[in-house]
Amino acid sequence: MKQKPRAARLPRPAPPPSPPTASEKVAIRQLPTGARGLDEILGGGLPEYSFNIIAGAPGCGKTTLAHQIVFANATVARPALYFTVLGEPAIKMLRYQQQYSFFDAAKLGGAIRFINLSEVVLGKDLDAVLDAIAFEVRQADPAIVVVDSFRTVLRKKPGEPASEMELQSFTQRLALLLTSHQATTFLLGEYTEGEMRDNPVFTVADGLFLLSQVTERNSVVRKIQILKLRGQASVPGLHTIRIGDFGVQAFSRTLGLGHDAPEALGAARLSTGVPELDALMGGGIPNGDSVLIAGPSGTGKSALATQFIAAGLRAGEPGIIAIFEERPARYVARAAGLGLDLASAQRDGNLAILYLRPLDLSVDETMLELLDTVRRMGAKRLVIDSLVGFEMALAPSFRADYRESLYRMIAALTGAGVTILSTVEIEDTFTSFHFSHYAISFLTDDIVRLRYVEIDGQLRKILVVVKMRGSDHSKDIREYHICDRGGIVIGPPLGDFAALTAGLPCRLLPQPKEGPPAAASPP
Repeated sequence: MKQKPRAARLPRPAPPPSPPTASEKVAIRQLPTGARGLDEILGGGLPEYSFNIIAGAPGCGKTTLAHQIVFANATVARPALYFTVLGEPAIKMLRYQQQYSFFDAAKLGGAIRFINLSEVVLGKDLDAVLDAIAFEVRQADPAIVVVDSFRTVLRKKPGEPASEMELQSFTQRLALLLTSHQATTFLLGEYTEGEMRDNPVFTVADGLFLLSQVTERNSVVRKIQILKLRGQASVPGLHTIRIGDFGVQAFSRTLGLGHDAPEALGAARLSTGVPELDALMGGGIPNGDSVLIAGPSGTGKSALATQFIAAGLRAGEPGIIAIFEERPARYVARAAGLGLDLASAQRDGNLAILYLRPLDLSVDETMLELLDTVRRMGAKRLVIDSLVGFEMALAPSFRADYRESLYRMIAALTGAGVTILSTVEIEDTFTSFHFSHYAISFLTDDIVRLRYVEIDGQLRKILVVVKMRGSDHSKDIREYHICDRGGIVIGPPLGDFAALTAGLPCRLLPQPKEGPPAAASPP
């Protein structure tokens, strides 16, 4: 009997490859950008040999950022080639770039070389442009290549765009050429975010950096967004940038939140500079807390903040005062009127008074300024006077998410081991007892409320400790005075009044003393 032929066995599918171990992974070296804060946003720096596009409208800082990258990485052995096309001539470009602190004239001509492609772009096709770039790259063996402006290159003639296939082919061949020569490349162009999504050229890029600037009222805000970065995790979202004497500086929206947690601060308490208030707070402010001093104008918020700093200076603790509403000289003079010498501490380097009032600030810029000063001085105490002035100093776009920004800033500063005292002005309505019109009391550990009350035809000042997170405190309502040479002086409890927190208190009737029962009268 004939046996049926056996069905052919299909080969078993190969098991999926095992993920490479740490030792098998290709290590990608990261290059510095030269722009402070940008390496952190990129996840450590620029991936070496990557092919990147820096896009944005004119005036966003594309050229300045490209020059910072070039000056930070170019050497004579591995130079940078900067190709210019129908834009500013190199001599004019350098005239402005040398105003920045990163500029190094010694690198010009050797480590950094400028090449003008205008004639080739105007008179020939894309193949000739590629040949011209290839020739220079083979001659120089560069580490960095910049093409400024790449959008101009991708035109056969002015006003006549190349076809989509020609654009993609040219970009892919250019990327292959520069990557094979181990060059890290940056193509600069005036593209909008919408054009970047639809343009096939951008599919070739390893990194897409979008720079933008927005004018709101009288403020101009510049931002950067990393739309794409192969091989490493960048910080998503929009990040503020500023152009100054240093060039481009970036401020990550996660600034200060990524550092290691500080060592335990212990149970130590810091004096407010007012002994009676320390007693009301259970011994002072717990080390590392954020304290809110809330009250209307004239109740002594700044005086209390100054006494807090002065107490730290007497204890050998460096301090910082960030002010937004008056100039440092006037602030120091006011403190002197209370008998507090801040000028000597400034001269000795134990006190920094930061005046921040440009009206187009971002919270991240302020945070970095404060963190830098904290680290430089080893500061233990910080006063922010006031949160209302701080909000007014911000550009309009940053006021929309002010509460979220304050949360990040306070978390970063207390995370650095600093005790913060912030003042906030609120309006007394004499019918309510608000802590802040920002609804930010949840951001603070401790709240001290100051207010006016009318007693016996006089407008007098009272204070109460409303909140102490994690510790007990006195519930007494106390009257206080601001003395010329002593600052805030707190009086005894106002136990014979009711409705003090409403601002319109009433005096309680004296209670009759208990005595022996009266004798019955005779009939």
